[in-house]
Formats: sequence, structure tokens, C-alpha cells
Amino acid sequence: MSGGKWGTKQNGREAQRSPLDSCYSLHCIAVPFIVSGFEEAASCRRGASRLQNFSVFDQRSTTGLTHSRCDPQTRQMGRLDSTHWPVIDALPSYGRGRELPGGRHSGLITAFNVTDVVITGENGTIDGQGAVWWDSYHNHTLKYTRPHLIEVMSSTDIVISNLTFLNSPFWNIHPVYCSNVHIHNVTILAPSHSPNTDGIDPDSSNDVCIEDCYMSIGDDLISIKSGWDQYGISFGRPSSNIIIRRVTGETPTSAGLAFGSEMSGGITDVHVENLHVYNSRLGIRLKTAPGRGGFVKNVVISNMTMKNVQIAFDFTGSYGDHPDDGYDPSALPDVYKLSFNDIVGDGIMIAGSIEGIQEAPFRAICLSNIYLNVTSESPWNCSNVNGFSESVYPQPCAELQSPIPNDSSVCPSYFTSSGEYL
Repeated sequence: MSGGKWGTKQNGREAQRSPLDSCYSLHCIAVPFIVSGFEEAASCRRGASRLQNFSVFDQRSTTGLTHSRCDPQTRQMGRLDSTHWPVIDALPSYGRGRELPGGRHSGLITAFNVTDVVITGENGTIDGQGAVWWDSYHNHTLKYTRPHLIEVMSSTDIVISNLTFLNSPFWNIHPVYCSNVHIHNVTILAPSHSPNTDGIDPDSSNDVCIEDCYMSIGDDLISIKSGWDQYGISFGRPSSNIIIRRVTGETPTSAGLAFGSEMSGGITDVHVENLHVYNSRLGIRLKTAPGRGGFVKNVVISNMTMKNVQIAFDFTGSYGDHPDDGYDPSALPDVYKLSFNDIVGDGIMIAGSIEGIQEAPFRAICLSNIYLNVTSESPWNCSNVNGFSESVYPQPCAELQSPIPNDSSVCPSYFTSSGEYL
């Protein structure tokens, strides 16, 4: 999608015309190019087979599609020996491995600087066999940051679909520095105690569509990111124009949808609808801190349901660690213009905990048509925040009780790709 806008054409293909119409979809326009090595080391035979890490690099000269496919009932399994997982450089927007200084283990499937890539199957399964990695994490015996199941870097026109992902060592699907990413019809599963098994983490990427997915995992279902402290600020690539729709899942330790905490490059123009979160610690979470810098703005979330969730809205300005001592504590994040509409919840303990930063309050938080069946006698806790509300139960904290203004640019229903407010 050239220009980073919905409704443009890419290679003669019509993209979506509205953020709330259908998500952008890639189509096969040439004979697929099958990645050598996937056929050999990860051949999609019925039954189980060991999947050796495979990577695709600089396939820009390849015409058509880079296409990796698993047939029905296939189960591809990651190797248990960490020496089979290569160590690669840290991402420039992170400056080091996310867990430890230095490099990080390459994902089970890694692509760099490629165009027109499809990773798909007919309910085939990719099993990362993450238990050995989780044990190393808990025992503090890791030498490098754990690997993802899929990481696609600096690439364009990516489709991931119709697969089940099991037991990732770390984050499951991580598109980073990518454009035009469509993830749909995937199932992601891991035990609730598995550490940091985020489902889908778009990171410094634009024009991303995530839809029709189910997840039951040990961390955030979806976490939007854009780099870590001074490295993310310097790299300066935001996550933008992201659509999330018809996603269902549970995460007893974390959130259905999270922003950050690595958001130093900025997050903007995010549209979420029909998100269903149950049996989870948090519904929507925003994590940031002094030193992060960056921004989270122009977010619209609507038609969401929650059931058996401890805290529906959890926003904090005091979250997270730092990559090293080189971060700037005066680099404050700017959080503003977040709209939440048409949300219902049952079995909610606390409606909201919204705590901004004294020097950088969270601004223009808009709540409309929200009903939460809350058990706590103190349903809201707010500080260093201001905003607006209408038809919200239980009544929000005083900082959020100003009437919603008529100016739709303050509390929009959604943002168009051209930046208009509706």
C-alpha cells in the first residue's frame, strides 16, 4: 500500500477504502516461489517433524510470491537444543536483546528484507516447544534473549494465515519495520504460566491488519510496540495505521490489547473493533514511563466485550525497565486522544486504573457508552489524566467527567487514513 493509506493500489490490487471496511488482502499474482529449505528442513508432511530454523533474506529480486505452506494436520516442531537457534544482532530500535544485553536468538521462522511473503496452512501447527526456554528464563540461565516463532523484519506485503502456533519460547508473531501486513485466521496457544508468550506484536510497522484470530496464552494477546527508550527515539519509526478486528482470547496474567511498553518511536492511528477478552487480568493496557519518549495517539476502540476481567482499563506511566543507563529520564511520552466506545463487561473487578505522569498527563481520554458490571467498591482510580465521558457506568473518576465535546476531532469515532476525524 504505497503512501501508507487505505484505499490505494499496490501492484494493481485494490486496497481497503475505509478503516472499518474489510482489511487489506494480498492476492497471489504469480507462480509461488517456494523457499528452499522449507521444503527440505521443514517439509510439510503429515505427522510431526522437527523444524530447523530457516531464514529468508533479500529476496527482492524474486518475482511473485515467497510462499511457505503447511498442509492439513501438519505439525512442525522447533528443536529443543538452543544451539540450533542462531544468535543474531539486536534490533536497532532496541539497542540490545529485550531480555539480556547483546544479541538474541533468531526466530524459528525469520525473514528479512523480503516482499510478497505468504506463510500459511490449512490448520497446520507450528510448535515452538517452548518449555525448555521458559525453564531457562525462570532459572536465570538464559545467555541471550529467547526466540520468536515468526519474526519478519524490514519487509513489505506479508500474509500469515490459517495456522496454529503452539508454545512459543517468547513472542509468537513479531513483524518489525514492516509495511502491509495481514495476519488472519490464526490460533495461538500457550500455557497461562508461560512467560512473555505475547500473541501478535506489530513493532514499528505500518498498515497492519489483524483479524479473525483466537489466542489463549501467557502474556498480552496483541501488543503494539515501536522501540525502546533512546534507541526507539533515535530510530524514529512509529507503528501506524493498524486495524484489529474480531479477535477473541484469554490471558490470565496480562491484557487483551496492550500499547507498549516499548513505544518510543510512537503509536498512532489504531482502530480496534469486536475484541472479546475473557478470563484475563486486564482488558486494555497502556504501559509507558519517563525515558520512553514517543507518543500514543489517535486510538479508537469500539464494540468490545469483556468477561471475568480483573481491570478493564489499566494505563500506567510508571512501567518497565530501561535498556541501559543511557536513557534520558526527561524524555516523556505523550499520550492523548484515545477513544473507547460501546464497551460492555461482566464479572469485572475494577473498571479503570489510569495513572499518567505528573509532568506529562494523559490527555483527551474519551469514554462513551460503556457498561461494566463491577464488584469493587472503588471502581476507578485516576491521577494525572484528563478526559471526557458520556453514558459510562460506573461513573468514572472526576478527571474524566467532562462532557464529550461536539468537535469530533477531540473524541472521534474513528480516524480516516487522511487524518480526518469522524
